[in-house]
Amino acid sequence: MRPQSVPTPIGIEVRITPEELLNYGIFHPLAVDQYMKAMQAQTRFVHYCSAETAFHIVKSNKMRLRNATVMNDFMEIEHGSRCLDAAWSSPDGERFRQVIDGLFDGISGEIAHLLRGWVPLFGRETYISCLSEHGADEDDLGRLSMWRAYGGPSGVAVVLNPEPFYSSSTVLGAVSSPVAYLHEADFIAQFNRVTDGIQTHKAMLQANGRQALINSLFNAFRFAVLCTKHPGFKEEREWRIIFDPRFSTEHKLVRSVELIRGVPQLVYSIPFKDYPEEGFVGAELPKLVERIIIGPTEFPDQLREATIALLEEAGVPDADKKVVCSTIPLRQ
Repeated sequence: MRPQSVPTPIGIEVRITPEELLNYGIFHPLAVDQYMKAMQAQTRFVHYCSAETAFHIVKSNKMRLRNATVMNDFMEIEHGSRCLDAAWSSPDGERFRQVIDGLFDGISGEIAHLLRGWVPLFGRETYISCLSEHGADEDDLGRLSMWRAYGGPSGVAVVLNPEPFYSSSTVLGAVSSPVAYLHEADFIAQFNRVTDGIQTHKAMLQANGRQALINSLFNAFRFAVLCTKHPGFKEEREWRIIFDPRFSTEHKLVRSVELIRGVPQLVYSIPFKDYPEEGFVGAELPKLVERIIIGPTEFPDQLREATIALLEEAGVPDADKKVVCSTIPLRQ
């Protein structure tokens, strides 16, 4: 069936076939819930970072995705792995295996074999950039918890146009996904939703074939591991941009070796470029940056003036109206 345009409240057209939408709902039910909620609320996204990183984003006209193993929340990927292991080993995991074996004999053994080999490797060649949902009430101050966690002595929050993040286009080769904040019991409840969806749509999934089910389950488990964090971090309201060159051989990202905080490392960067013929727009810098909030710092006025000048050099209109200083009295 040909793709249809699904209009959203923020004027974004998501081009996706009904079959694709149904498939996402079966294998990624919580993510679909979060996507729909964010789109209905016209949610924007923000990147909390150091001033140095913000300046790199604007001057280089691209955003870096760093390897998950060098990021400060790598252990959260381990949390996702533990949750998946708990679900697989539970009575609910046994029910899941019975359901999928009812579609294709012995397929649960194939999935188990894949997971044993791949789960320890999911984060090894995965490149991630982290964003946070941004509320209208945070436009002037930002979020205190994020300044504490990511601000440092000169933190900056870059508020972004949400259009590219809701796009269903695959042209970049990277995927944006909401993070789920789940205890093991909550994870198992979502695991059961997948089982229920497979059971409900078993005729369609059988018609699609054995390999299609293996592929869908593999992706479901991969993103469950990469996008599940401990509930203690839920106030971050995080979304992740995820790229893995092992699974995205055709992509638009730029590979480079860069020195970050004194550590040479391989990174992949997303160029700020539209691909309208592929349904991907809103990513070019003048439109992409909606607002920049200067975090609590010793020299806010100087940092604001420098940021305005940098945006003007990049061709961003009304730059002086887009840069504000947070007045949160946070001591670093």
